[in-house]
Formats: sequence, structure tokens, C-alpha cells
Amino acid sequence: MGTFKVQLQVGDTVGQRSITVEALVDTGATHTVVPRDVLAALGVEPIERVVFSLADERAVEYEIGEARVRLDGRERTTVVVFGEEGAMPLLGATTLELFNMAVDPVRRRPVPVPGPLKQSWSIGTPS
Repeated sequence: MGTFKVQLQVGDTVGQRSITVEALVDTGATHTVVPRDVLAALGVEPIERVVFSLADERAVEYEIGEARVRLDGRERTTVVVFGEEGAMPLLGATTLELFNMAVDPVRRRPVPVPGPLKQSWSIGTPS
């Protein structure tokens, strides 16, 4: 599919501080990764340590937290991984899904998609 980058605004959860980063879109990454020094400057605190599997099959442990992300003019709060200082930020699959977005490999950009809402029970018809 190839890789591409997008401008991503990352901030604290209350919307007081934010910074724009260039992030590599990586649908193989579960969560969005932001360098630790950037998250610390925004006041984002780690809340837990989680084990992740790398592409080379190694298991590594990283801290995670929550941050506000702005993409395509919209904002969501999402899980972020505290990456190594100076590391390339990654826009991961769960953040894309929160925005109801998928990757257009031809145009090399995230695009809006309908969110799946399939269940065997009825929640009523939206008005």
C-alpha cells in the first residue's frame, strides 16, 4: 500500500495545550504513538504500562495515556502510546476508527467511511 504522512494535532484532554505533528499513517499499529517529550510538554500523563508486539515479533512494554487528537477538522480523545523521544509519530488504527476514517491508498490520505453498527438487537430508529 505504501506509506504517507498527515498533519495531526495532539493536545491535552481539556483542550488547553496542543501541538501539530507530522504522523506516519500506520494501520498496522493499534494505537497512535507520540514521542514522550511531546506528550510531557502537553501535560499528558501515563496511566498504564501495556505490552505491544513489534513487527519483528519482539514484545515490548510502553506507557499509554489519553490525549485529544484533531484530524480532518474534528477532535476525539484517544489512547496514545508514549514513544521514544525523537521517534516519528504514528497515526494508528484505533484513532482512525474513532474518526470513522479508513486509508485511501491511491490518494494517500485518510477518508471518511460509514461506521459499522451491526447488532442482533434493535436500538431504535435514529431521528
